[in-house]
Amino acid sequence: MSDKIKVMIIDDSAVVREALSNILSSDPKIEVVATAQDPIFAIKKLESITPDVITLDIEMPRMDGLSFLRKLMASKPIPVVICSSKVEAGSQIAIEALELGAVELILKPKLGTRQFFEESKIAICDIVKAAYHTKVKVKPSLAVNTKTFETTKLNADSVIAPSDFVAKHFIDTEKIVAIGASTGGTEALRVLLEGYPEDCPPTIIVQHMPEFFTASFADRLNGLCKVRVKEAANGDKLERGKVLIAQGNKHMLLKRTGTSYYVEVKDGPLVTRHRPSVDVLFRSVAMHAGKNAVGVILTGMGDDGARGMLEMKQAGAINLAQDEATSVVFGMPAEAINLGGVDKVLPLNNIANEILKLAK
Repeated sequence: MSDKIKVMIIDDSAVVREALSNILSSDPKIEVVATAQDPIFAIKKLESITPDVITLDIEMPRMDGLSFLRKLMASKPIPVVICSSKVEAGSQIAIEALELGAVELILKPKLGTRQFFEESKIAICDIVKAAYHTKVKVKPSLAVNTKTFETTKLNADSVIAPSDFVAKHFIDTEKIVAIGASTGGTEALRVLLEGYPEDCPPTIIVQHMPEFFTASFADRLNGLCKVRVKEAANGDKLERGKVLIAQGNKHMLLKRTGTSYYVEVKDGPLVTRHRPSVDVLFRSVAMHAGKNAVGVILTGMGDDGARGMLEMKQAGAINLAQDEATSVVFGMPAEAINLGGVDKVLPLNNIANEILKLAK
């Protein structure tokens, strides 16, 4: 009996179905067991097949993806990854899909340079593996090694040079907060930021998410929370009452001039298989804020952020991690805890209050 992750692909484009099938089948831990051109065909196939993960388009004939997602989550919960085209106008719908129970977002594969294809392949396969581990699955304890995919896994050195964090002297400034999250992070960030008052400490966030989705995600949070939330632009200043979310497909670094902080948004290779990378953000925070920072690692698959969080701790920051019970995937927090970079492990609902205490 196969121990591979069984995937069903639902998309009205035969080209996309074929491309996704080829990408997913290239990973030895994944098997495409079914494809369907719309949800009606998918519902019929689900009578005889139970996939571990479903990739789902949004705009399709006969039944749209959101309607199918509502029915699926109400009757037969299966981890769903939304596969949407790279169109900003449709990204708000994708955010709605997350609210309905989808666990991740990916961009539809497209023709491009070899580097683009390889990066897309890495991201798509890793996201499907992360979805497999989410708690909507009946058997989430089955282990899958996401590091077996053949590619070089770069660390933060490829974007920001290492430094002697421990010996660095830091002038006292206002506390800033740096947060990293991945699978399940969209909902976790909503809960956390809704606990922020209007004059919250300056906060910067890396949430693993494709480009074009981060702007809509930030807008959604801005409408739900008391604080100002926006997608980060190069040179944006950190201010009380403001939260900056890293752009999809761009790294975000903290910079400092005098006692003021701002962000740098830049290109660069995938770091710990991600762009933006939590490790890149956290290292920059260790270098430029040190003891004036509070670090937070939330739910997510993999180990992005673990090394950077340790560097923050070595530079004097106080770090928090979301606990296993409230994490959709206890990967990133567990790695950071095991590496020794975490000072306190808390349930999600308690993290905002703890940040506010530490930031006083």
